Amino acid sequence: MRVDGHEAQGLGHPASLPSDRARRDGRCPASGGAMSSAIDGRSLPPDLQARYGVGRRSWLPAVAAGIAAAAFIAALAFVTYNLVSPRVTYKLLAWNDVAADRVDVTFDVRRSEEWDVYCVVRAQDESRIDVGYAVVAIPRGTSYEQVTYPLRTLAPAFVVEVLACAAGAPPERVVPPQFPPGVVPPDQPWTAPTGG
Repeated sequence: MRVDGHEAQGLGHPASLPSDRARRDGRCPASGGAMSSAIDGRSLPPDLQARYGVGRRSWLPAVAAGIAAAAFIAALAFVTYNLVSPRVTYKLLAWNDVAADRVDVTFDVRRSEEWDVYCVVRAQDESRIDVGYAVVAIPRGTSYEQVTYPLRTLAPAFVVEVLACAAGAPPERVVPPQFPPGVVPPDQPWTAPTGG
């Protein structure tokens, strides 16, 4: 058997040396697996461990586990919030400019029968400036309500929106009225003028 161009003779253990082919392939002839080092890297002095990166643990698995745990907790919180929070759904169905100072807004609300619901409705002109804004109270009753609300406006409406609906109290996370400075929002709801 040859090792680095020399023949091993008379050593008494010629079978313990790897063949030239095994050395080239990096395989152990006895097990067929990769040849391992006879030295355990953890037994090296600290300066050699630092030089060759022995014993250094990768931070990648810890970071990946942390990200996975954070994503799981966020998903769990999202599902819990949606299961626990009151569900109110709403949809703008139609609106009609009845007069220069009135627009009828028709929308539907789906909610639990025992909830009072509050919806925020607004109308804007062509410049996207508010011309009407109201919080509409819908008392408890049926689980489905179709509401037509007469919204008083300062000018003809160009855009009408139901901004949000919430159970128990007016929605908190909603755009406040955006009337120009010095303009007083009109009283709501629209009512026919009384003669007198």
